[in-house]
Amino acid sequence: MGFYSARHVEALNQTMAELSGNINVSFEFFPPNSEKMEKTLWDSIGRLSTLAPKFVSVTYGANSGTRDRTHKVIKDIQDKTGLIAAPHLTCIDASRAELRDIAKDYWDNGIRQIVALRGDLPEGIEKPDMYAEDLVRLLREEADFDISVAAYPEVHPEAKSAQADLLSLKRKIDAGANRAITQFFFDVESYLRFRDRCMTIGIDTEIVPGILPVSNYQTLLKFAGFSNVRIPNWMHQRFQGLENDQNTRNLVGASIAMDQVRVLSQEGVKDFHFYTLNRSELTYAICHSLGVRPSVAVPA
Repeated sequence: MGFYSARHVEALNQTMAELSGNINVSFEFFPPNSEKMEKTLWDSIGRLSTLAPKFVSVTYGANSGTRDRTHKVIKDIQDKTGLIAAPHLTCIDASRAELRDIAKDYWDNGIRQIVALRGDLPEGIEKPDMYAEDLVRLLREEADFDISVAAYPEVHPEAKSAQADLLSLKRKIDAGANRAITQFFFDVESYLRFRDRCMTIGIDTEIVPGILPVSNYQTLLKFAGFSNVRIPNWMHQRFQGLENDQNTRNLVGASIAMDQVRVLSQEGVKDFHFYTLNRSELTYAICHSLGVRPSVAVPA
């Protein structure tokens, strides 16, 4: 353990020197469903807000109850912290009229950024009435929102092919999206190849890499299974034997995320979106080690 820590500290020092804090970050949260989770969420928001993120996003489910929780969290973040808050909005289980009402309500409450998604299809439905490109177009008709959409370096699980998936992203950008945020990934080359392919078909908007700090490897395998995310063999090896060692898992997960950011930064990427899973510890440590400094003092 001591040997690993020494190597880890050396890697951190090198990374910090290379990046010099020259990156921007944003964070994703999800609405809590219990008092305990609500406290965890706000503790995390409070700690990560000190890193002055460009924005924070809040996920959204395909039912009115989850939508209401998302709406409340977004408004509370904006009112209590002053951060730019971007709600996820999906077009599943909502009519066009309902979506226009939601968009108008967000705009009237000072919310200017939205993450526009199709959303997960309910069981038994093969073809939705709307896709993300339709939602982007609808939002553009309602107001001058800053719109992010999803991108998939390793191809959306439902896509017929990689090219079809890429063309789907192109349609979302052409409909008026400002940027794309990727699904999480661990093969940096897959992101770089994807970015190159985006450029070849005329997608010139920012493709923000989504970074998932890993603290529970078994949970990651489940996420990857239904997200079509490839887990490289070297990750299996690095987490092997750590099932009952949370501290070392955190160190390994942080090291992997920092390596991703370091390499991508060297390739010209400056903005990174962190999937926090409502936990601040690992994300804060990673960002701090990469040179993202608090805008205010953080209590020990």
